[in-house]
Amino acid sequence: MTDELAADAARPVPPPNRPHRPVLLSLFAGFAVFAYVLDQLTKLWVTSTMVEGERIPVLPPLLHWYFIRNSGAAFSIGENVTWVFSIIMAGVAIAILFQVRRLGSAWWSLALGLLLGGALGNLTDRLFREPSFGMGHVVDFIQLPNFAIFNIADSAVVSAVAIICILTIRGIALDGTRLGSAHKDKPGHE
Repeated sequence: MTDELAADAARPVPPPNRPHRPVLLSLFAGFAVFAYVLDQLTKLWVTSTMVEGERIPVLPPLLHWYFIRNSGAAFSIGENVTWVFSIIMAGVAIAILFQVRRLGSAWWSLALGLLLGGALGNLTDRLFREPSFGMGHVVDFIQLPNFAIFNIADSAVVSAVAIICILTIRGIALDGTRLGSAHKDKPGHE
Protein backbone atom coordinates (compact mmCIF):
# COMPACT_ATOMS: atom_id res chain seq x y z
CA MET A 1 0.00 0.00 0.00
CA THR A 2 2.81 2.45 0.82
CA ASP A 3 4.44 1.69 -2.55
CA GLU A 4 1.20 2.75 -4.26
CA LEU A 5 1.14 6.00 -2.26
CA ALA A 6 4.77 6.69 -3.08
CA ALA A 7 4.12 6.04 -6.77
CA ASP A 8 1.09 8.38 -6.68
CA ALA A 9 3.12 11.06 -4.92
CA ALA A 10 5.84 11.01 -7.57
CA ARG A 11 3.43 11.03 -10.54
CA PRO A 12 2.85 14.52 -11.99
CA VAL A 13 -0.75 15.67 -11.99
CA PRO A 14 -1.85 18.11 -14.70
CA PRO A 15 -3.78 21.15 -13.48
CA PRO A 16 -7.55 20.96 -14.06
CA ASN A 17 -7.83 24.08 -16.23
CA ARG A 18 -4.54 24.37 -18.04
CA PRO A 19 -4.21 27.53 -20.18
CA HIS A 20 -3.85 27.11 -23.94
CA ARG A 21 -0.37 27.35 -25.44
CA PRO A 22 -0.97 30.60 -27.38
CA VAL A 23 -2.12 32.27 -24.15
CA LEU A 24 0.99 31.10 -22.30
CA LEU A 25 3.30 32.24 -25.09
CA SER A 26 1.52 35.60 -25.21
CA LEU A 27 1.95 36.03 -21.45
CA PHE A 28 5.61 35.08 -21.70
CA ALA A 29 6.29 37.44 -24.61
CA GLY A 30 4.21 40.24 -23.09
CA PHE A 31 6.05 40.22 -19.77
CA ALA A 32 9.44 39.91 -21.49
CA VAL A 33 8.69 42.90 -23.73
CA PHE A 34 7.20 44.87 -20.82
CA ALA A 35 10.27 44.34 -18.59
CA TYR A 36 12.72 45.06 -21.41
CA VAL A 37 11.00 48.19 -22.74
CA LEU A 38 10.36 49.65 -19.26
CA ASP A 39 14.00 49.02 -18.35
CA GLN A 40 15.36 50.65 -21.50
CA LEU A 41 12.97 53.62 -21.32
CA THR A 42 13.86 54.35 -17.69
CA LYS A 43 17.57 54.10 -18.49
CA LEU A 44 17.09 56.47 -21.43
CA TRP A 45 15.25 58.87 -19.14
CA VAL A 46 18.01 58.70 -16.50
CA THR A 47 20.89 59.16 -18.95
CA SER A 48 19.18 62.09 -20.70
CA THR A 49 17.97 63.99 -17.61
CA MET A 50 20.58 63.27 -14.95
CA VAL A 51 24.33 63.64 -14.60
CA GLU A 52 26.26 60.57 -13.49
CA GLY A 53 26.60 60.70 -9.71
CA GLU A 54 23.51 62.89 -9.30
CA ARG A 55 21.11 61.92 -6.51
CA ILE A 56 17.46 63.03 -6.47
CA PRO A 57 15.20 62.42 -3.46
CA VAL A 58 11.92 60.77 -4.46
CA LEU A 59 10.47 59.54 -1.15
CA PRO A 60 13.18 60.48 1.34
CA PRO A 61 14.68 58.72 3.17
CA LEU A 62 13.27 55.55 1.57
CA LEU A 63 13.79 56.11 -2.16
CA HIS A 64 16.23 58.15 -4.25
CA TRP A 65 17.23 58.21 -7.91
CA TYR A 66 21.02 57.92 -7.90
CA PHE A 67 22.60 57.61 -11.36
CA ILE A 68 25.65 55.36 -11.52
CA ARG A 69 27.20 53.07 -14.12
CA ASN A 70 28.00 49.60 -12.83
CA SER A 71 30.72 47.57 -14.52
CA GLY A 72 30.15 44.57 -12.24
CA ALA A 73 27.27 42.43 -11.09
CA ALA A 74 25.16 42.92 -7.97
CA PHE A 75 26.96 44.97 -5.34
CA SER A 76 29.63 45.75 -8.00
CA ILE A 77 31.07 42.23 -7.80
CA GLY A 78 33.41 41.30 -10.66
CA GLU A 79 34.09 44.76 -12.05
CA ASN A 80 37.15 43.54 -13.96
CA VAL A 81 35.37 40.70 -15.80
CA THR A 82 32.42 42.51 -17.37
CA TRP A 83 32.64 40.37 -20.52
CA VAL A 84 31.87 37.26 -18.42
CA PHE A 85 28.51 38.78 -17.42
CA SER A 86 27.72 39.43 -21.08
CA ILE A 87 28.30 35.76 -21.88
CA ILE A 88 26.29 34.60 -18.86
CA MET A 89 23.32 36.85 -19.72
CA ALA A 90 23.35 35.69 -23.34
CA GLY A 91 23.43 32.09 -22.13
CA VAL A 92 20.53 32.70 -19.74
CA ALA A 93 18.46 34.27 -22.53
CA ILE A 94 19.12 31.30 -24.83
CA ALA A 95 18.32 28.78 -22.07
CA ILE A 96 15.01 30.54 -21.34
CA LEU A 97 14.04 30.44 -25.02
CA PHE A 98 14.74 26.68 -25.10
CA GLN A 99 12.51 26.15 -22.04
CA VAL A 100 9.55 28.13 -23.41
CA ARG A 101 8.37 25.14 -25.45
CA ARG A 102 7.65 23.33 -22.17
CA LEU A 103 5.48 26.09 -20.66
CA GLY A 104 2.24 24.85 -19.14
CA SER A 105 1.62 27.41 -16.41
CA ALA A 106 0.68 31.09 -16.48
CA TRP A 107 2.88 31.74 -13.43
CA TRP A 108 5.89 30.14 -15.15
CA SER A 109 5.12 32.25 -18.23
CA LEU A 110 5.20 35.37 -16.05
CA ALA A 111 8.42 34.33 -14.31
CA LEU A 112 10.32 33.37 -17.47
CA GLY A 113 9.07 36.48 -19.29
CA LEU A 114 10.34 38.75 -16.51
CA LEU A 115 13.61 36.83 -16.36
CA LEU A 116 14.17 37.13 -20.11
CA GLY A 117 13.22 40.82 -20.19
CA GLY A 118 15.55 41.60 -17.29
CA ALA A 119 18.45 39.59 -18.69
CA LEU A 120 18.09 41.25 -22.11
CA GLY A 121 17.79 44.70 -20.52
CA ASN A 122 21.15 44.43 -18.79
CA LEU A 123 22.68 42.54 -21.73
CA THR A 124 21.78 45.48 -23.98
CA ASP A 125 23.75 47.75 -21.66
CA ARG A 126 26.70 45.35 -21.64
CA LEU A 127 26.74 45.14 -25.42
CA PHE A 128 26.05 48.73 -26.46
CA ARG A 129 27.08 51.14 -23.69
CA GLU A 130 30.51 52.56 -22.99
CA PRO A 131 33.32 51.70 -22.67
CA SER A 132 33.13 48.99 -25.38
CA PHE A 133 31.07 46.23 -26.98
CA GLY A 134 30.47 43.38 -24.54
CA MET A 135 32.01 45.34 -21.66
CA GLY A 136 29.51 48.17 -21.30
CA HIS A 137 28.53 49.48 -17.90
CA VAL A 138 24.94 48.97 -16.75
CA VAL A 139 22.92 52.06 -15.82
CA ASP A 140 21.64 51.78 -12.24
CA PHE A 141 19.53 54.45 -10.54
CA ILE A 142 17.12 53.09 -7.91
CA GLN A 143 18.52 53.55 -4.41
CA LEU A 144 16.98 52.20 -1.22
CA PRO A 145 18.56 52.61 2.23
CA ASN A 146 21.39 50.18 3.02
CA PHE A 147 21.01 48.32 -0.26
CA ALA A 148 22.63 48.10 -3.70
CA ILE A 149 21.67 50.61 -6.39
CA PHE A 150 19.71 48.80 -9.11
CA ASN A 151 17.46 49.21 -12.16
CA ILE A 152 14.21 47.86 -13.62
CA ALA A 153 15.97 44.88 -15.26
CA ASP A 154 17.41 43.87 -11.89
CA SER A 155 13.94 44.18 -10.34
CA ALA A 156 12.46 41.97 -13.07
CA VAL A 157 15.13 39.30 -12.52
CA VAL A 158 14.69 39.30 -8.74
CA SER A 159 10.88 39.15 -9.08
CA ALA A 160 11.23 36.24 -11.52
CA VAL A 161 13.53 34.34 -9.16
CA ALA A 162 11.10 34.89 -6.26
CA ILE A 163 8.20 33.54 -8.35
CA ILE A 164 10.28 30.55 -9.48
CA CYS A 165 11.19 29.77 -5.85
CA ILE A 166 7.52 29.89 -4.81
CA LEU A 167 6.49 27.67 -7.74
CA THR A 168 9.24 25.20 -6.91
CA ILE A 169 8.30 25.10 -3.22
CA ARG A 170 4.65 24.54 -4.18
CA GLY A 171 5.73 21.69 -6.49
CA ILE A 172 4.50 23.30 -9.71
CA ALA A 173 6.66 22.20 -12.63
CA LEU A 174 7.40 24.27 -15.72
CA ASP A 175 4.85 22.27 -17.70
CA GLY A 176 2.15 23.08 -15.14
CA THR A 177 2.03 19.67 -13.51
CA ARG A 178 2.06 19.43 -9.75
CA LEU A 179 4.21 16.79 -8.10
CA GLY A 180 2.90 14.98 -5.06
CA SER A 181 -0.71 16.15 -5.16
CA ALA A 182 -2.29 12.93 -6.42
CA HIS A 183 -2.43 11.28 -3.01
CA LYS A 184 -3.63 14.17 -0.83
CA ASP A 185 -7.29 13.26 -1.13
CA LYS A 186 -6.81 9.58 -0.28
CA PRO A 187 -7.95 8.44 3.17
CA GLY A 188 -5.27 7.91 5.77
CA HIS A 189 -2.79 10.41 4.28
CA GLU A 190 -2.02 13.72 5.90
